Amino acid sequence: MELYNYLKSLHLIFVITWFAGLFYIVRLFVYQIEAADKPSPEKEILQKQYKIMTYRLWYIITWPSAVLASIFAFWMLLFTPMGNAWLQMPWMHVKLGFVFVLYLYHGKCHQIFKQLQNDEVKYTSNFMRLWNEGATIILFAVVFLVVLKNAVNWIYGVIGIIAFSVLIMLGFKFYKRIREKSKH
Repeated sequence: MELYNYLKSLHLIFVITWFAGLFYIVRLFVYQIEAADKPSPEKEILQKQYKIMTYRLWYIITWPSAVLASIFAFWMLLFTPMGNAWLQMPWMHVKLGFVFVLYLYHGKCHQIFKQLQNDEVKYTSNFMRLWNEGATIILFAVVFLVVLKNAVNWIYGVIGIIAFSVLIMLGFKFYKRIREKSKH
């Protein structure tokens, strides 16, 4: 049981740093995309700096965290009695489905990272802001699944975060309109 608790702690630490990397990398993508529209020399200066920042974040924090979170998860699930018990439960199957979606999300972020490193801007900054919510929804779903240990009740938490996100987006649009009116 003590080994399981150490593995669980290490898994959680690297899940947290993995998500931190995913949240921040997409924010940096927003800045990189917006920098592409700046006039010279500001554009080149910003692009160079954002490339360095994203490279370091991606390869020094985000990728290693993803790998280590996965190693400790597999170790915990496959080589401890508690992990074997969890694998029999329906909520864990749903959680592993979300983990698979998280890997897909991570892979897509890697693709966007490589494009931006090559100065290929294929998405808008607004798309990236919405894309950033994908990791948030996965995080909420997984946390509710793990805490509630129920294959269905996690839905309420995800619906809540989606509703909250919609309210924030509406508030942002409302604020933007007020700010534009005050300029005129």
